[in-house]
Amino acid sequence: MYGDTETVRRILTELGDTWAVVGLSTNQRRAAYGVAGVLQRYGKRIVPVHPKAETVLGEPGYPSLDAIPFDVDVVDVFVRSDLAGAVADQAVAIGAGALWFQLGVIDEDAYARARAAGLAMVMDRCPAIEIPRLPGEAAT
Repeated sequence: MYGDTETVRRILTELGDTWAVVGLSTNQRRAAYGVAGVLQRYGKRIVPVHPKAETVLGEPGYPSLDAIPFDVDVVDVFVRSDLAGAVADQAVAIGAGALWFQLGVIDEDAYARARAAGLAMVMDRCPAIEIPRLPGEAAT
């Protein structure tokens, strides 16, 4: 398991409410779109990160993590596993507090690098599944 229950809870409740969602586009059929919507309903500010830099769910997008002109608390990763390591390194470089690799996104080397850099990290799990499970959490 890549992310114990306490780390999941800390990321979702304590480490901040600004979530950069890497791979988020206007394609409503993609998982990233649905998860970003759930995060918004739970009070998180989502920041779309996609090469097209589209506005998604009312939030302006950016082409990369380093193009975001404000602090990001959590980087949520919806890219293929072979691309995830580079995103993890970018998350470290921008000073994010946590990194979340979605279901099916697995890169053990990136996980180790992010943890060594001090980031809280979860891999191969989904915040939209985890957040409703938290005691006392309810969508706003």
